[in-house]
Amino acid sequence: MCIIFLKFDPRPASKNAYRLILAANRDEVYSRPSKAADFWGSNNEFLSGLDLEEGKEGGSWLGISKRGKLAALTNYLEARQNPDAMGRGFLVSNYLTDNLDSFAYLRKVSSEAHLYNGFNLLTADFRANEDTLCYYGNKGSSEPIHLKAAGIYGLSNSLLETPWRKLQQGKRLFTSVLNKTLSPDGLMQELLHILNNEELNTPDLEQESQGVGFSKAILQALSAVCVRSPGYGTRTNTVILIDREGNVSFTERTMLNSYIFTTKFTAAHTLKLQD
Repeated sequence: MCIIFLKFDPRPASKNAYRLILAANRDEVYSRPSKAADFWGSNNEFLSGLDLEEGKEGGSWLGISKRGKLAALTNYLEARQNPDAMGRGFLVSNYLTDNLDSFAYLRKVSSEAHLYNGFNLLTADFRANEDTLCYYGNKGSSEPIHLKAAGIYGLSNSLLETPWRKLQQGKRLFTSVLNKTLSPDGLMQELLHILNNEELNTPDLEQESQGVGFSKAILQALSAVCVRSPGYGTRTNTVILIDREGNVSFTERTMLNSYIFTTKFTAAHTLKLQD
């Protein structure tokens, strides 16, 4: 499970505003091997965390390239999974390394959607002349969509903007932070605080109806923005800021010890988008 909150504003009116503000949690089995966010590829062009699970090495859940390509993935909550399905993490890393634009890539992915278990994929192109953000979920419409500029969006483990209580609560908190006048560091700290909100949002009939087959205890744990349960939960918080000039701040807090929730390592990366 994962959750993403973002504001997409390609041409911000204010000099100090951002083209993208993104706050995301990665929820995963604590024992699944992975690499914290870092640069990789030829000339260190790509920045993301990487899956190290056998057979799925090199997949990712969130990443960006110096060419301005960004992708973010969440899984779709469903009890029955195909064990032979393709690894969804490659949808992110393949987009970063592909030459297709965001919409064309999702059109390609939609034609192969049956090969994967349920997923949601956001792809974006940040360019000097135009920014584009697109979405596709293989449990929804057969076609990808362009997301409107100056929009605030929430995505968890159902389709985009599905009104799960955790998503609505997190989105309210996210929006309230965006209405404040904050320094870049202050904004990042406020967003990390939201991502670590462990308040349970139950009962949630919409989430529960989608989660048929899961125990009540599991669904209750999954109702929080920051998930805490034995063996599974929120492992990574990520905040990405892209300013008017194409400067990118990528901050990640990663759990160091799967048995001590409060122990995390924070890494801050910066890059400049290429025109």
